[in-house]
Amino acid sequence: MDNNIIGKSKVRAFTNIALVKYWGKKNEGLILPQNGSISLTLDHFYSETEVIFDSSLKKDEIYFNNERVEDNKIVNFLNILRNKADNDNFCIVKTVNTVPTSAGLASSSSGFAALAAASSKAIGMNLSNMEISKLARRGSGSATRSIYGGLVEWIPGTNDKNSYAQPLSYDKKLDLNLITVILNRNEKKISSRYGMKSSVETSPYYDVWIKQANEDLKNMKMAIKKNDFTSLGRITETNAMRMHSLTLSADPSFTYFNEDTLKTINLVKDLREQGLECYFTIDAGPNVKILCQDKNTNKIMKKLLLHFKHSDLVINHPGPGIQFIY
Repeated sequence: MDNNIIGKSKVRAFTNIALVKYWGKKNEGLILPQNGSISLTLDHFYSETEVIFDSSLKKDEIYFNNERVEDNKIVNFLNILRNKADNDNFCIVKTVNTVPTSAGLASSSSGFAALAAASSKAIGMNLSNMEISKLARRGSGSATRSIYGGLVEWIPGTNDKNSYAQPLSYDKKLDLNLITVILNRNEKKISSRYGMKSSVETSPYYDVWIKQANEDLKNMKMAIKKNDFTSLGRITETNAMRMHSLTLSADPSFTYFNEDTLKTINLVKDLREQGLECYFTIDAGPNVKILCQDKNTNKIMKKLLLHFKHSDLVINHPGPGIQFIY
């Protein structure tokens, strides 16, 4: 090993999609959510990040998909890490991302989960998954959930120590698939952070959202415990639409939907009427995710292929938690 290298690590982390969503922060600096959330970690989209701390570096060097970039969010995150570790060395960060960035496909969830795990190990901190979850939250709220596989709950907490994610237990095999319909791979015009802040500050319905989201979370946990796919799907779908109603009621109003988003929503409803049980959810972007079970996944895919290219449809199964490559 190079004498200047203090430590290095490489981690793969997978994206998660929230079934009960958080939308809005009660503390911007610590990224503490206004309400708890439940997500599903997926097995297809992931970020792979290598971090090398080197005492000879004069500043952090960040590479994204093999290109050198300037990224203040990552540097700010690394400064938080250095402060916690009491170590002022700089590092090289190399990230390869299989997720379209900032397109509503949860690229930040896998990105900061991988960065938190790799950077903390490389700098010499031996953190538990719970501690990595707390650290990942400082980069991106949704990243706190990508530390774990399957169904995960983010406990909102009130401070830096008690806001973290934990895996949800379920007795039976998780018969839950998610088909991603990629309608637009471009970066969204309105960031999630701005969208949340605007909704919290200007939507007259925001307090009602908090109350309803907490109720959705309680009902979702009951549906998971009972292995009740129908209730799980209905809660997922209505929770997503309630979240997006906040953007429409903000001042100025905005939406992440496009024309194809609305067509896909109606298509999912048509499939249900045809006896193919499935439900949609949509994050901060136009792309639609469709929840279904094993028995219907291939049938639904055949119907979708009448409307979309095969390259724009991705079947996801429940995915794993973070994986240390070294």
